[in-house]
Amino acid sequence: MLRLIAILYCFVAATLAGTGVIAVLSMGYTAALPIGVAAGVGALLALPVSWAVAARISA
Repeated sequence: MLRLIAILYCFVAATLAGTGVIAVLSMGYTAALPIGVAAGVGALLALPVSWAVAARISA
């Protein structure tokens, strides 16, 4: 299941980080720090999401 989580993480992290960056940019924050924080939060949130999706797929 770890391999499935790793594969899903690649897609989920890119999606969530990209969504966060787009949200930050649409609010008018164009500095590097808010963009980096949004990308980092998206990457961190992708871990439990990937685990949950992999658990549902494996079940």
